Amino acid sequence: MSFFAPRLDRITLSASNAATARVRELRAAGRDIVDLTIGQPDFETPPHVKQAVAAALARNETRYPPIDGVRELKAAARLKFQRENALDYRTDQIMVGTGSKQLLYNALMATVGAGDEAIIPAPYWISYLDMVLVADGTPVVVSCRPEDGFKLTPGALEAAITPRTKWLIINSPCNPTGAVYSRAELKALSEVLLRHPQVWVLSDDIYEHLTLDDNEFATIAQVEPKLYERTLTINGVSKAYAMTGFRLGYAGGPQPLIRALVKMQSQSTAGVCSISQWAAVEALTGPQEFIKDRAASFEARRDRVLELLRDVPGLSAHKPQGAFYLFVHCGGLIGRKTPQGNALATEQDIVMYLLESGVAVVVGAAYGMSPYFRMSIATDMVSLEEACRRMHAAVAALK
Repeated sequence: MSFFAPRLDRITLSASNAATARVRELRAAGRDIVDLTIGQPDFETPPHVKQAVAAALARNETRYPPIDGVRELKAAARLKFQRENALDYRTDQIMVGTGSKQLLYNALMATVGAGDEAIIPAPYWISYLDMVLVADGTPVVVSCRPEDGFKLTPGALEAAITPRTKWLIINSPCNPTGAVYSRAELKALSEVLLRHPQVWVLSDDIYEHLTLDDNEFATIAQVEPKLYERTLTINGVSKAYAMTGFRLGYAGGPQPLIRALVKMQSQSTAGVCSISQWAAVEALTGPQEFIKDRAASFEARRDRVLELLRDVPGLSAHKPQGAFYLFVHCGGLIGRKTPQGNALATEQDIVMYLLESGVAVVVGAAYGMSPYFRMSIATDMVSLEEACRRMHAAVAALK
């Protein structure tokens, strides 16, 4: 009998975390690596948030917090949903988790059982599929075509729904493609969902404030109020406020579902770090103007990297509408040989070749689509330009 539970065999270690760990190992060994693996803004946590941390410590806000979040943070999240999303949740319809990731995990663990299906549009964030598998559910992956902007279409959604479908997971702006669903696109998906009352929606809005160009953000329960009672809207402070290490997410949804999530969390982490919660209160209620400037910086980086990639034969990238990633098609390199005579037979070979050339990216298969790789642009322009220079040199050396 194996000591480890069978569920462990159904999942894999997060590919992005594994890639980042490998970069740390190589750097510790003295290698010069430009790390484009991690989805973490390179900006500092805002000064007013840091001041809120110090103030919370001075007030001795260091005790066990409520499982669902301190009252002040739930009130701040409630106002945020009203102000920015036209969603009116009572405070008993809101809870706080250790990052949006835990809230997604809680929701799936609380609702999904053997045979239940969750529709996951691909490319998708790495953890969605494995979370469904851990919950004994069945992921139903729907590939979204580049010509559709890597977005789920109503026809594809309709074809994927079965009597066993319990969830549709939507991530907009999307990690890894940067796809942003317009109001019209969300409305069209909503019309399908309204015909299937057993299907609920997990709306992962973590990149909400990082829309680029003139793309407008909308969330599905806002676009179609009839889905309000079937939608869990999840957000957090990691990306917009550069607070990844605070591990703070929040969610709004139907009160019975929130109650189930609280029950699940009560037997895992319980309440989220009290200091992180007070920092998040300040993030949500304090100055917001700087977020637009940071989004503009990501837009400039995106444009520069796209310009440089055009000069790398065999690589091409769809222009992202949001977030801070490029999902790069690398099929044009398959079949080429390295200077040492090794054939690049797969995208994994390409990613490893780029790593040997001093650039770390994440293999596209981890996001449900090949042959691609994901590169983060959440780093400074000098590093991005150097990464593109190294990729250009590495491709030019192929036979």
